[in-house]
Amino acid sequence: MGKVTGFLEIDREEPRYEPASDRIRHFGEFSIPLSEGRVVDQAARCMDCGIPFCHGDTGCPVNNQIPDWNDLVYQGDWEEAARNLHSTNNFPEFTGRICPAPCEEACTLNLEDTPVAIKTVEQAIADRAIRSGWVKPQIAETRTGKSVGIIGSGPAGMAAAQQLARAGHEVHVYERELRAGGLMRYGIPDFKMEKDHIDFRVSQMEAEGVIFHYGENIGVSRPLSDLRARHDAVLLSGGAEKPREVGAEGVELDGVHFAMPFLVQQNRRIGGEDVSGEMPLVAAGKHVVVIGGGDTASDCIGTSFRQGAIAVTQLDVRPQPPELENKLSTWPNWAVKMRTSSSQAEGAIREFAAGTLKIIGDAKGRVTGVECARVDRQRRPIPGTDFVIKADLVLLAIGFAGPVQEGMLNELGAELDKRGNLFADTFSYRTSVAGVYAAGDMRRGQSLVVWAIREGRQAARAIDMDLMGKTDLPL
Repeated sequence: MGKVTGFLEIDREEPRYEPASDRIRHFGEFSIPLSEGRVVDQAARCMDCGIPFCHGDTGCPVNNQIPDWNDLVYQGDWEEAARNLHSTNNFPEFTGRICPAPCEEACTLNLEDTPVAIKTVEQAIADRAIRSGWVKPQIAETRTGKSVGIIGSGPAGMAAAQQLARAGHEVHVYERELRAGGLMRYGIPDFKMEKDHIDFRVSQMEAEGVIFHYGENIGVSRPLSDLRARHDAVLLSGGAEKPREVGAEGVELDGVHFAMPFLVQQNRRIGGEDVSGEMPLVAAGKHVVVIGGGDTASDCIGTSFRQGAIAVTQLDVRPQPPELENKLSTWPNWAVKMRTSSSQAEGAIREFAAGTLKIIGDAKGRVTGVECARVDRQRRPIPGTDFVIKADLVLLAIGFAGPVQEGMLNELGAELDKRGNLFADTFSYRTSVAGVYAAGDMRRGQSLVVWAIREGRQAARAIDMDLMGKTDLPL
């Protein structure tokens, strides 16, 4: 815990943002960090709550020891706080920026709507550790002679690779794109997390012995069987990229796109990659309609504003949630309540209980609008509530249906679960094919970065146990 009476004396405080009128003019991060003293004050609010739900599975999938490092920050021992934080989370500077903080939902003080600013303290610890040079490569003292191939360099693949390299294995990571990070690099906009944070970790991992292979689309550029023959174990952590279909007429019109190609192209531009051979996906001077209510939809909104959209409307089929949840029926779980992201706060028009009937276009096949209707609780259109929203660009952001089957997974022929994800339990992480493991979104479906890090760490432990008969890697 922090200060005994801290939660009574100190108000919750979070970092401020640049004004929307300023931040939409650039793609960089726009959060204004708290000063060291104010971060210490926030850590001091951590109370002796008895059962800290914040760091159990309900609150933190990687089981960060939140009360411990809050107390260390309060006591002024930032370096020990950094060691503690890294003992459970390989990449706290990632989660400190892009995790939605279920730990704060599970905080005991959230019963009074004033949870400890856990995410703020986490990012402050992680950033200070890197800035102070405390984060160094941890090179294995002995080598095992075993080799592991990891397909996919998103957070699950990166976490598993780092853990396995530190255990002394030879680790090769195969990435389809030109750089590591997966959708953390290519799908999450820079204004939420600049990509030099990923570059720093890649450099650290390379110093620890991890070998990255870029431009390797396994199952297409080379068969999976090559990797299985080369390595003692293979971990599949390629994500869940198959987009969910809208099921509405007009998706073939010019100007209608899935969200991810739109976001990926912009991130490639910012990263200096050549996109000249691709169809330009830009919102400049357009009326944009984003169909979907999740984080990806929010990212499309923020990107559209920064590209110069005239107006952005978000269609969410769900009813508008209450401003505040009923704590007695939801806490410590994640609650359904009205949440406004920084991107939505930049001027998006939000339509709730809005079902998409069809996307309409002109005689030349170009999108001109979206025909909608209000829907009931069963998401059935309510007669007489039809309306049309003008659109020059429609972005489909309604989630993902699982991993892409064509190529690698079809070649593997492993058992799938009922949702089309690779089947593997959360202890062994083994697929039904010997020597092949699965972790992250490819195994559990679309989820959070923090869950991917957890699964990568646990899969690494399972692989180390299978290869060596014992393991010192943490759960």
